[in-house]
Amino acid sequence: MKYRTIFAVMLASLLLAGCHSAPKQEEKITLKDALKDKFLIGVAINTDQAAGRDTASVRVIVENFNAVVAENCMKSEVIHPEEDRYDFILADQFVDFGERNDMYITGHTLIWHSQLSPWFCVDEEGNNVSPEVLKERMQNHIHTIVGRYKGRIKGWDVMNEAIEDDGSYRQSKFYQILGEEYIPLAFQYAHEADPDAELYYNDYSMAHPEKREGVVRLVNQLKERGLRIDAVGIQGHLQKDFPTLEEFEKSMLAFAETGVKVMITELDMTALPSPFRNVGAEVSANFEYTQEIDPYPHGLPAEMDKAWNDRMNDFFKLFLKHADIITRVTVWGVADEDSWRNYWPVEGRTDYPLLFDRDHQPKPVVNMIIEEATK
Repeated sequence: MKYRTIFAVMLASLLLAGCHSAPKQEEKITLKDALKDKFLIGVAINTDQAAGRDTASVRVIVENFNAVVAENCMKSEVIHPEEDRYDFILADQFVDFGERNDMYITGHTLIWHSQLSPWFCVDEEGNNVSPEVLKERMQNHIHTIVGRYKGRIKGWDVMNEAIEDDGSYRQSKFYQILGEEYIPLAFQYAHEADPDAELYYNDYSMAHPEKREGVVRLVNQLKERGLRIDAVGIQGHLQKDFPTLEEFEKSMLAFAETGVKVMITELDMTALPSPFRNVGAEVSANFEYTQEIDPYPHGLPAEMDKAWNDRMNDFFKLFLKHADIITRVTVWGVADEDSWRNYWPVEGRTDYPLLFDRDHQPKPVVNMIIEEATK
């Protein structure tokens, strides 16, 4: 009886202790959890991240994002460096990464005047090729790349940055040789290569009214010709005072009115002064380094940091307001140290443009977005 009594007392004590055990901690809500019923939340990844070498960034990507886009490895100069040679090593790693982590994969970009393979539009003497030759090169390029990833890459930035800020066509080699016809041809070739893939037009500084109108015309022309275009990607390369929320919203609504969806792409926001107003995201822009335009090499002052987080949150509030027309919001890089803003438009600056800091920790805006999305 003695041992039974002792056992009973011990059992009762254990049960009582269980009743008063510490409550389980609530599971952490991440960006992709909070936004899952709103839109995809994506990120551009570089080759170290796709290959798994940058483990700190991979952790952030997998925890917070459900869509990926290639930062550079699918651009012409990398994936098709010579007319008769493709290099798919890095692109394959990128697609494999997206599939392993069950992410929506976007290919970027099929036709773009910048980071273009030097051979693409010229002959051996450096003269522009004929329209027939360029059409054939475009078709082969698009069919080969899109065809390789048919059924795996879900959407393609078919055309990148073809319209100027004044709404006119950019005078690229493609335009010089083929005129405005090169854009519908690109969409035609992409659809031929994978009829199920979504097709996008992507551009920056879309808050300029003239550019907005030019892109609306382009989308309507493609649709009138019966060509597939699923969405317009509005590049979100933001500055501290440009664009305004109002003009950005006007562009979102104008593109949606054409019958396509809207994507916010390449989202980042510089915290630094611009050497030239409203340079947009023109990659050819380059300015000489001066200390005056690199004022925060050791971190943002508290007031500036708060202003940055508040403005970025205001844009996400806008995106949530129009979640019915937005399919994806993609930030252009994982953490501040990864961003192209550190070397554009001035080499060697220290910028703070992304949602995660240099220690791969979320900035205050991340929790602000989560709270707004889960109200």
